[in-house]
Amino acid sequence: MLEEGFALAGASNVGDFLPWSLGWIARIGVERKLARIHNNTDQLTQTLIDEQRKMRKASATTAEEEEAVHSILYEKRKNKTLIESLLSLQESQPEQYTDLFIKSLVSSLLPAGTHTSSITIEWAVSLLLNNPEKLEKLMHEIDDRVGCGRLLEESDLPKIPYLNSVISETLRMYPADPLLVPHESVKECKVGGCTIPGGTMILINVYAIQRDPEIWSEPTKFLPERFTDDSKLKRSKIFPFGMGRRRCPGEALAMMEEGLVLGTLVQCFEWRRVESKDVDMKEGSSLSLPKEHPLQALCRPRQSMISMLPQF
Repeated sequence: MLEEGFALAGASNVGDFLPWSLGWIARIGVERKLARIHNNTDQLTQTLIDEQRKMRKASATTAEEEEAVHSILYEKRKNKTLIESLLSLQESQPEQYTDLFIKSLVSSLLPAGTHTSSITIEWAVSLLLNNPEKLEKLMHEIDDRVGCGRLLEESDLPKIPYLNSVISETLRMYPADPLLVPHESVKECKVGGCTIPGGTMILINVYAIQRDPEIWSEPTKFLPERFTDDSKLKRSKIFPFGMGRRRCPGEALAMMEEGLVLGTLVQCFEWRRVESKDVDMKEGSSLSLPKEHPLQALCRPRQSMISMLPQF
Protein backbone atom coordinates (compact mmCIF):
# COMPACT_ATOMS: atom_id res chain seq x y z
CA MET A 1 0.00 0.00 0.00
CA LEU A 2 2.83 2.39 0.83
CA GLU A 3 4.65 1.72 -2.43
CA GLU A 4 1.48 2.14 -4.49
CA GLY A 5 0.52 5.28 -2.59
CA PHE A 6 3.91 6.91 -3.11
CA ALA A 7 3.81 6.00 -6.80
CA LEU A 8 0.45 7.77 -7.17
CA ALA A 9 0.84 10.67 -4.76
CA GLY A 10 3.06 12.88 -6.87
CA ALA A 11 2.82 16.64 -6.69
CA SER A 12 0.47 16.71 -9.66
CA ASN A 13 -1.03 14.59 -12.42
CA VAL A 14 -1.80 15.16 -16.06
CA GLY A 15 -5.36 16.23 -15.21
CA ASP A 16 -4.01 19.35 -13.47
CA PHE A 17 -2.70 20.66 -16.81
CA LEU A 18 -5.86 20.11 -18.87
CA PRO A 19 -9.06 22.17 -19.09
CA TRP A 20 -11.68 21.16 -16.54
CA SER A 21 -13.81 19.43 -19.19
CA LEU A 22 -10.93 17.02 -19.91
CA GLY A 23 -8.98 17.15 -16.67
CA TRP A 24 -11.62 15.40 -14.57
CA ILE A 25 -11.36 12.34 -16.82
CA ALA A 26 -7.62 12.05 -16.12
CA ARG A 27 -8.06 12.77 -12.41
CA ILE A 28 -10.89 10.36 -11.71
CA GLY A 29 -8.72 7.27 -12.18
CA VAL A 30 -6.05 8.56 -9.79
CA GLU A 31 -8.65 9.60 -7.24
CA ARG A 32 -10.29 6.17 -7.31
CA LYS A 33 -6.95 4.44 -6.73
CA LEU A 34 -6.11 6.79 -3.87
CA ALA A 35 -9.54 6.18 -2.33
CA ARG A 36 -8.99 2.41 -2.51
CA ILE A 37 -5.57 2.74 -0.84
CA HIS A 38 -7.10 4.97 1.85
CA ASN A 39 -9.85 2.43 2.55
CA ASN A 40 -7.33 -0.41 2.80
CA THR A 41 -5.13 1.64 5.13
CA ASP A 42 -8.15 2.56 7.25
CA GLN A 43 -9.14 -1.10 7.59
CA LEU A 44 -5.59 -2.12 8.49
CA THR A 45 -5.16 0.53 11.20
CA GLN A 46 -8.64 -0.18 12.63
CA THR A 47 -7.69 -3.87 12.88
CA LEU A 48 -4.52 -2.92 14.79
CA ILE A 49 -6.54 -0.75 17.17
CA ASP A 50 -9.12 -3.50 17.76
CA GLU A 51 -6.36 -6.04 18.46
CA GLN A 52 -4.69 -3.79 21.03
CA ARG A 53 -8.06 -3.02 22.63
CA LYS A 54 -8.75 -6.76 23.01
CA MET A 55 -5.32 -7.26 24.57
CA ARG A 56 -6.05 -4.53 27.10
CA LYS A 57 -9.38 -6.14 28.01
CA ALA A 58 -7.79 -9.61 28.20
CA SER A 59 -5.32 -8.31 30.78
CA ALA A 60 -8.25 -7.77 33.16
CA THR A 61 -9.62 -10.79 35.12
CA THR A 62 -12.73 -11.44 37.17
CA ALA A 63 -10.85 -11.33 40.44
CA GLU A 64 -10.41 -7.74 41.59
CA GLU A 65 -6.95 -8.23 43.09
CA GLU A 66 -5.64 -10.07 40.05
CA GLU A 67 -7.23 -7.45 37.83
CA ALA A 68 -5.37 -4.68 39.64
CA VAL A 69 -2.05 -6.51 39.36
CA HIS A 70 -2.51 -7.16 35.65
CA SER A 71 -3.53 -3.56 35.08
CA ILE A 72 -0.46 -2.20 36.85
CA LEU A 73 1.86 -4.53 34.97
CA TYR A 74 0.22 -3.60 31.68
CA GLU A 75 0.42 0.14 32.25
CA LYS A 76 4.04 0.08 33.47
CA ARG A 77 5.40 -2.19 30.76
CA LYS A 78 8.26 -0.29 29.08
CA ASN A 79 7.91 -1.38 25.48
CA LYS A 80 4.38 -0.17 24.83
CA THR A 81 3.36 0.45 21.26
CA LEU A 82 2.11 3.82 20.06
CA ILE A 83 -1.43 2.49 19.73
CA GLU A 84 -1.31 1.11 23.30
CA SER A 85 -0.31 4.52 24.63
CA LEU A 86 -3.03 6.27 22.64
CA LEU A 87 -5.67 3.80 23.85
CA SER A 88 -4.60 4.57 27.42
CA LEU A 89 -5.21 8.24 26.73
CA GLN A 90 -8.52 7.38 25.06
CA GLU A 91 -9.82 6.04 28.37
CA SER A 92 -9.23 9.35 30.13
CA GLN A 93 -9.88 11.70 27.17
CA PRO A 94 -12.32 9.87 24.87
CA GLU A 95 -13.44 13.00 23.02
CA GLN A 96 -9.88 13.86 21.95
CA TYR A 97 -8.38 10.42 21.34
CA THR A 98 -11.08 8.86 19.18
CA ASP A 99 -10.41 5.90 16.90
CA LEU A 100 -10.45 8.32 13.97
CA PHE A 101 -7.75 10.46 15.62
CA ILE A 102 -5.57 7.39 16.30
CA LYS A 103 -6.00 6.08 12.75
CA SER A 104 -5.12 9.46 11.26
CA LEU A 105 -1.95 9.69 13.34
CA VAL A 106 -0.84 6.12 12.60
CA SER A 107 -1.63 6.51 8.87
CA SER A 108 0.61 9.60 8.78
CA LEU A 109 3.49 7.97 10.64
CA LEU A 110 3.52 4.74 8.61
CA PRO A 111 4.65 6.27 5.28
CA ALA A 112 6.78 9.00 6.85
CA GLY A 113 8.50 6.81 9.42
CA THR A 114 8.92 3.45 7.68
CA HIS A 115 8.98 3.71 3.89
CA THR A 116 11.57 6.49 3.67
CA SER A 117 13.90 4.88 6.22
CA SER A 118 13.76 1.46 4.56
CA ILE A 119 14.57 3.04 1.19
CA THR A 120 17.58 4.83 2.66
CA ILE A 121 18.91 1.64 4.28
CA GLU A 122 18.47 -0.26 1.00
CA TRP A 123 20.46 2.39 -0.89
CA ALA A 124 23.15 2.41 1.81
CA VAL A 125 23.65 -1.38 1.70
CA SER A 126 23.72 -1.26 -2.11
CA LEU A 127 26.41 1.44 -2.06
CA LEU A 128 28.49 -0.48 0.48
CA LEU A 129 28.26 -3.68 -1.57
CA ASN A 130 29.54 -1.79 -4.62
CA ASN A 131 32.34 -0.31 -2.49
CA PRO A 132 33.62 -3.24 -0.38
CA GLU A 133 36.53 -1.22 0.98
CA LYS A 134 34.04 1.20 2.56
CA LEU A 135 32.08 -1.72 4.00
CA GLU A 136 35.27 -3.16 5.48
CA LYS A 137 36.21 0.20 6.98
CA LEU A 138 32.79 0.58 8.59
CA MET A 139 32.87 -2.96 10.00
CA HIS A 140 36.30 -2.38 11.58
CA GLU A 141 35.18 0.89 13.15
CA ILE A 142 32.12 -0.78 14.70
CA ASP A 143 34.30 -3.63 16.01
CA ASP A 144 36.77 -1.13 17.52
CA ARG A 145 34.15 1.11 19.14
CA VAL A 146 31.50 -1.46 20.16
CA GLY A 147 33.19 -4.86 20.09
CA CYS A 148 31.63 -8.28 19.58
CA GLY A 149 30.30 -8.89 23.09
CA ARG A 150 27.05 -6.97 22.63
CA LEU A 151 24.80 -5.47 19.98
CA LEU A 152 25.09 -1.90 18.79
CA GLU A 153 23.00 0.51 20.87
CA GLU A 154 21.71 4.03 20.38
CA SER A 155 24.31 5.45 22.77
CA ASP A 156 27.08 4.07 20.50
CA LEU A 157 26.08 6.07 17.42
CA PRO A 158 28.04 9.26 18.31
CA LYS A 159 31.16 7.08 18.76
CA ILE A 160 30.98 5.73 15.20
CA PRO A 161 31.53 8.78 12.96
CA TYR A 162 32.08 6.75 9.81
CA LEU A 163 28.62 5.17 10.16
CA ASN A 164 27.11 8.66 10.34
CA SER A 165 29.18 9.66 7.30
CA VAL A 166 27.91 6.66 5.32
CA ILE A 167 24.30 7.62 6.08
CA SER A 168 24.91 11.30 5.24
CA GLU A 169 26.53 10.39 1.93
CA THR A 170 23.67 8.02 1.12
CA LEU A 171 21.13 10.77 1.82
CA ARG A 172 23.15 13.16 -0.32
CA MET A 173 23.13 10.83 -3.32
CA TYR A 174 19.71 9.25 -2.85
CA PRO A 175 17.41 11.44 -0.72
CA ALA A 176 14.26 9.50 0.15
CA ASP A 177 12.15 12.52 -0.82
CA PRO A 178 14.03 14.00 -3.82
CA LEU A 179 11.62 16.93 -4.29
CA LEU A 180 10.86 17.37 -0.58
CA VAL A 181 7.29 17.98 0.54
CA PRO A 182 5.44 20.38 -1.82
CA HIS A 183 5.25 23.94 -0.52
CA GLU A 184 3.13 26.91 -1.54
CA SER A 185 4.14 30.55 -1.77
CA VAL A 186 2.06 32.66 0.61
CA LYS A 187 2.52 35.79 -1.51
CA GLU A 188 4.40 36.90 -4.61
CA CYS A 189 8.15 36.79 -4.18
CA LYS A 190 11.37 36.71 -6.18
CA VAL A 191 13.88 33.87 -6.04
CA GLY A 192 17.03 33.93 -8.17
CA GLY A 193 15.60 36.70 -10.32
CA CYS A 194 12.40 34.78 -11.03
CA THR A 195 9.00 36.09 -9.94
CA ILE A 196 6.86 33.49 -8.20
CA PRO A 197 3.16 34.41 -7.91
CA GLY A 198 1.35 33.85 -4.63
CA GLY A 199 -0.39 30.49 -4.31
CA THR A 200 2.17 28.71 -6.49
CA MET A 201 3.14 25.12 -5.70
CA ILE A 202 6.89 25.00 -5.10
CA LEU A 203 9.06 21.90 -5.36
CA ILE A 204 12.70 21.90 -4.22
CA ASN A 205 14.89 19.60 -6.32
CA VAL A 206 17.15 18.57 -3.46
CA TYR A 207 18.36 15.61 -5.55
CA ALA A 208 19.91 17.96 -8.12
CA ILE A 209 21.23 20.41 -5.51
CA GLN A 210 23.06 17.67 -3.61
CA ARG A 211 24.71 16.47 -6.83
CA ASP A 212 25.72 19.93 -8.04
CA PRO A 213 29.34 19.68 -9.32
CA GLU A 214 29.94 23.30 -8.34
CA ILE A 215 29.41 22.30 -4.69
CA TRP A 216 30.59 18.69 -4.61
CA SER A 217 33.69 17.17 -6.17
CA GLU A 218 32.88 13.91 -7.94
CA PRO A 219 29.18 14.23 -7.00
CA THR A 220 28.17 10.82 -8.43
CA LYS A 221 30.87 8.96 -6.48
CA PHE A 222 30.17 7.38 -3.09
CA LEU A 223 32.63 9.12 -0.74
CA PRO A 224 31.57 9.02 2.94
CA GLU A 225 34.98 10.49 3.76
CA ARG A 226 33.79 13.85 2.48
CA PHE A 227 31.79 14.17 5.74
CA THR A 228 34.61 13.19 8.11
CA ASP A 229 36.59 16.40 7.68
CA ASP A 230 34.89 19.71 8.41
CA SER A 231 31.69 17.73 8.73
CA LYS A 232 29.56 20.62 10.01
CA LEU A 233 30.24 22.65 6.88
CA LYS A 234 29.53 19.73 4.55
CA ARG A 235 26.39 18.60 6.37
CA SER A 236 25.01 22.14 6.18
CA LYS A 237 24.99 21.74 2.38
CA ILE A 238 22.65 18.76 2.36
CA PHE A 239 19.02 18.99 3.42
CA PRO A 240 17.19 15.73 2.63
CA PHE A 241 14.78 16.56 5.47
CA GLY A 242 14.15 20.14 4.34
CA MET A 243 15.15 23.34 6.13
CA GLY A 244 13.77 25.94 8.50
CA ARG A 245 10.38 25.78 10.21
CA ARG A 246 9.07 23.25 7.68
CA ARG A 247 11.95 20.83 8.31
CA CYS A 248 10.88 17.21 8.88
CA PRO A 249 10.18 16.80 12.62
CA GLY A 250 11.21 13.13 12.43
CA GLU A 251 14.79 13.81 11.28
CA ALA A 252 16.48 12.86 14.57
CA LEU A 253 14.42 9.67 14.86
CA ALA A 254 15.13 8.72 11.23
CA MET A 255 18.89 9.22 11.61
CA MET A 256 18.91 7.14 14.80
CA GLU A 257 16.80 4.37 13.25
CA GLU A 258 18.91 4.20 10.09
CA GLY A 259 22.12 4.21 12.11
CA LEU A 260 20.96 1.39 14.39
CA VAL A 261 19.65 -0.81 11.56
CA LEU A 262 22.56 -0.30 9.17
CA GLY A 263 25.15 -0.56 11.94
CA THR A 264 23.61 -3.78 13.29
CA LEU A 265 23.47 -5.34 9.82
CA VAL A 266 27.17 -4.63 9.32
CA GLN A 267 28.11 -5.66 12.86
CA CYS A 268 26.36 -9.04 12.74
CA PHE A 269 26.63 -10.22 9.15
CA GLU A 270 29.12 -10.67 6.32
CA TRP A 271 27.72 -9.25 3.09
CA ARG A 272 28.49 -9.82 -0.57
CA ARG A 273 26.86 -9.34 -3.96
CA VAL A 274 24.85 -12.11 -5.60
CA GLU A 275 26.87 -11.68 -8.79
CA SER A 276 30.37 -10.44 -9.45
CA LYS A 277 29.11 -7.31 -11.19
CA ASP A 278 28.02 -4.24 -9.25
CA VAL A 279 24.55 -3.92 -7.78
CA ASP A 280 22.18 -2.20 -10.20
CA MET A 281 21.70 1.38 -8.97
CA LYS A 282 18.90 2.42 -11.33
CA GLU A 283 16.28 4.62 -9.67
CA GLY A 284 12.59 3.82 -9.75
CA SER A 285 9.70 6.20 -10.45
CA SER A 286 7.84 7.43 -7.39
CA LEU A 287 7.26 10.40 -5.11
CA SER A 288 10.04 8.83 -3.04
CA LEU A 289 13.25 7.46 -4.57
CA PRO A 290 13.13 3.64 -4.53
CA LYS A 291 15.46 1.34 -6.43
CA GLU A 292 14.04 0.22 -9.76
CA HIS A 293 15.09 -3.33 -8.91
CA PRO A 294 14.91 -4.31 -5.20
CA LEU A 295 18.25 -5.18 -3.65
CA GLN A 296 19.24 -8.84 -3.56
CA ALA A 297 22.34 -9.71 -1.56
CA LEU A 298 23.96 -12.65 0.22
CA CYS A 299 24.74 -12.60 3.92
CA ARG A 300 25.81 -14.95 6.67
CA PRO A 301 26.33 -14.41 10.41
CA ARG A 302 29.79 -13.33 11.45
CA GLN A 303 31.37 -16.04 13.58
CA SER A 304 32.22 -13.56 16.33
CA MET A 305 28.56 -12.41 16.60
CA ILE A 306 26.67 -15.71 16.47
CA SER A 307 26.08 -15.70 20.24
CA MET A 308 24.46 -12.25 19.97
CA LEU A 309 21.93 -13.09 17.25
CA PRO A 310 19.28 -14.51 19.63
CA GLN A 311 19.01 -11.01 21.13
CA PHE A 312 17.33 -9.70 17.96
